[in-house]
Amino acid sequence: MITEHLVDISRLQFAVTALYHFLFVPLTLGMTWLLVIMEAVYLTTGKEIWKDMTRFWGKLFGINFVLGVTTGITMEFQFGTNWAYYSHYVGDIFGAPLAIEGLMAFFLESTMVGLFFFGWDRMSRLQHFTTTVLMALGTSLSALWILVANGWMQNPVGAEFNYETMRMEMVSFAEVFLNPDAQNKFVHTVSAGYVTGASFVLGVSAWYLLKGRDIAFAKRSFHVAAAFGFAAICSAIVLGDESGYSIGQAQQTKLATMEAMWETEPAPAGFNVIADINEAEQKNNWSLHIPYVMGVIGTRSIDTEILGIQDIKKLNADHIVNGMTAVSALDLMRQNKLNGVENPQALIDVFEEHKEDLGFGLLLKKYTDNMADVTPEMLSKAVDDSVPRVAPMFWTFRVMVGMGVLMLVLYSLCLFFTLKGNFMSKPWLLKFAMIMIPAPWIAIEAGWFVAEYGRQPWTVYGILPTHLSVSNIDVSNVILSMAGFVIFYTLLAIVEVYLMLKYVRLGPASLGTGKYYGETASEHLIQPSDKQEV
Repeated sequence: MITEHLVDISRLQFAVTALYHFLFVPLTLGMTWLLVIMEAVYLTTGKEIWKDMTRFWGKLFGINFVLGVTTGITMEFQFGTNWAYYSHYVGDIFGAPLAIEGLMAFFLESTMVGLFFFGWDRMSRLQHFTTTVLMALGTSLSALWILVANGWMQNPVGAEFNYETMRMEMVSFAEVFLNPDAQNKFVHTVSAGYVTGASFVLGVSAWYLLKGRDIAFAKRSFHVAAAFGFAAICSAIVLGDESGYSIGQAQQTKLATMEAMWETEPAPAGFNVIADINEAEQKNNWSLHIPYVMGVIGTRSIDTEILGIQDIKKLNADHIVNGMTAVSALDLMRQNKLNGVENPQALIDVFEEHKEDLGFGLLLKKYTDNMADVTPEMLSKAVDDSVPRVAPMFWTFRVMVGMGVLMLVLYSLCLFFTLKGNFMSKPWLLKFAMIMIPAPWIAIEAGWFVAEYGRQPWTVYGILPTHLSVSNIDVSNVILSMAGFVIFYTLLAIVEVYLMLKYVRLGPASLGTGKYYGETASEHLIQPSDKQEV
């Protein structure tokens, strides 16, 4: 018997493992392309310092990459262990991009990572640079296919329910791949990863500069990170806006809860900067409200309404009532199949007429298996279930946006003073860069919460409710496995931080070239070349 407690614990386990995994992924995404830039300069100029930069930052990338792979493997197994019915119901669609990711992207990425580290003395400069480009390309392709799968869960296009197999089946791979939600999530997510990589390099380089060590090395790294990070944060903000627009088209419920928009406002709708949310009475006690902004951002027009939560619930009630008919017809068809009786065309026609709302009807399965037993109270609960809690969505989204604004300020200042050539005389700026190292991770974790929690109560939006997706297993098994994951992943995170700090403190001296701070007899802080090179 599937209990609500089992559903909640299973959701929590997947959330914990996903959020842990995504501590490592963004840095991998961002660092690969920074390595490409640094090695491209080395390829064109032949200056050894750019090779040293590529090797040193590559060492930190490698530590992060290994731990990212370790935490990612268990997530795919969870689909079979904890979410068995989900895997059965939509595996034909969801499994395809994940399989392609493994065959196309991960094999390419992991192979090129090995060549990157062990090929410096075995390949020409051009061959090694090509390896680095392919490594970065493999990393991005991996993100692409995973986000195609996730995007389909958010906006399930290119698939239909087959009443004969009782499963969702793909009808158009092109629609699944070109899904606007998936493509917007991909470009927004990789841009956020680029910001993460840039923030890490920028902050560590700032620390070296404040310490007065390895100046030429740190200056160049700071230059690259400032320029790359500025482009990346601008891209992340613009593409985040585009992702918000696609959400407004495919998931009006998510958009309304993100903005704590209880009532439909005349177009264009305003934007709640902050609000005192009263979920019990379904209203905001007060809010700092900017007129017109949300309507323009969310609809790209000034005359299109954004539905409020109350009106969305009314629409969902109609969908649920209509879906009840589809579920009833499907139950009869399933029973006929089990009894070896051919389904009459009239019953098939009833199902086909109402199947678009089948998922909404399945929300009632949380309360009864027989649609004839549905009461007004059950219907009301199902309607309430169709909208996630507002306060967590509202505030988490603002944490993400707030971090994005701070990072835009940081990178704008860093790029400005870098172009002026006087950023080293701004210790406050260097300290700001150090303090902001965690900002991309905070924004990304908040963004994933908004994306996944905002989809509730659905595993696949409008198609498969979460409470029907879980495996029928003992709650204690889920709790024990989750505890194991938390302990193991926490140890991995500690190992990562320890190794990262160790090699950051060593700096480029960890390469053993004999040229950097801590290696020479005098241990001078500023090398002679530092005074001449920019």
